[in-house]
Amino acid sequence: MDAHLNNRQWLYRRHPEGLVGPEHYELVTTPLATALSAGEVLVEARYWSVDPYMRINQSLKPTYNELPHALDTVQTAGVVARVLASSVPTLTAGDWVEGMLGWQTHARVHHSVLRKLDPALAPPSTAIGVLGMPGRTAWFGLMESGLPKAGEVVVVSGAAGAVGSLVAQFALKNGCRVLGIAGGAAKCGWLREKLGLTWTVDYKAHTDAESLASEIKALTGGVDVYFDNVGGWITDAVIPLINRRARIVICGAISQYSGGLDAPELGPRFLHHMLYQRATIQGMLARDYLHRMDEMLRVVGPMVQRGEIVFEETVVEGFDQLPATLQSLFTSDHRGKLIVEAQA
Repeated sequence: MDAHLNNRQWLYRRHPEGLVGPEHYELVTTPLATALSAGEVLVEARYWSVDPYMRINQSLKPTYNELPHALDTVQTAGVVARVLASSVPTLTAGDWVEGMLGWQTHARVHHSVLRKLDPALAPPSTAIGVLGMPGRTAWFGLMESGLPKAGEVVVVSGAAGAVGSLVAQFALKNGCRVLGIAGGAAKCGWLREKLGLTWTVDYKAHTDAESLASEIKALTGGVDVYFDNVGGWITDAVIPLINRRARIVICGAISQYSGGLDAPELGPRFLHHMLYQRATIQGMLARDYLHRMDEMLRVVGPMVQRGEIVFEETVVEGFDQLPATLQSLFTSDHRGKLIVEAQA
């Protein structure tokens, strides 16, 4: 192997005030030494994750991180890669691994930051999807924060997304009746026909929260668990519909990420509904359950192997497409997990 590789990297250069896009990144090529120190592994990226949290991390106001994503550094991201060379016996050339390696084509890292994958059990790309961070978010967010009970009504916003589509299916498996909120007739049809949701609502068919709430109320009669990935006026519509002892799980608020975190809108005065129904609101982050990854894999892994879980992937080809793909997360239609794949 040559002493150096050309490592292509997307550097985060400028803070977006609104929608994030290619203008906020710069593609650079830097030499990467291939000589390994003890414990190191050299990998080549095959799949890069594109996730809404990337825009949260760019907010200049406090989030779950003490500081925003540093300028002039590689964009943080989960990556599935192949091992090119290894100094440890547990990993050999050709092995599939996953880790937070960022938007770069190669990396030389300590083996402890990598998770070895078994491609015979599931496609390697699932390690950044249903069997990765989105799966962990959906499983623990619903089961430990939502506490679903058979027969209850679970409403999921962003139900056609990477996390929402899994939450909806986990809720069905727990005997719940599930309403998915998504944008467009095609997504709603997919949720009903492929995932088997009890009801769907196309939020794009409504012009205000009152109209949306009216349809949800007519279908469900009331909400026991609300798993929120969207925030904004959609959440305004759901909160007044909660039942006694309802659980509201705040997983995301993607409607607010493109500038709304730095200059937030005044939220609705809905806390009186929490009082009336003695309900709870709980935020959850995937990072809080990282140490329980194996627990999730033991439960969800067999579901995936048996074909009991639908996991949609929207795959974009080409490392060069990463910033534009991140922008598309907020502007265009896709289903399930958004992934960029290295060109063959």
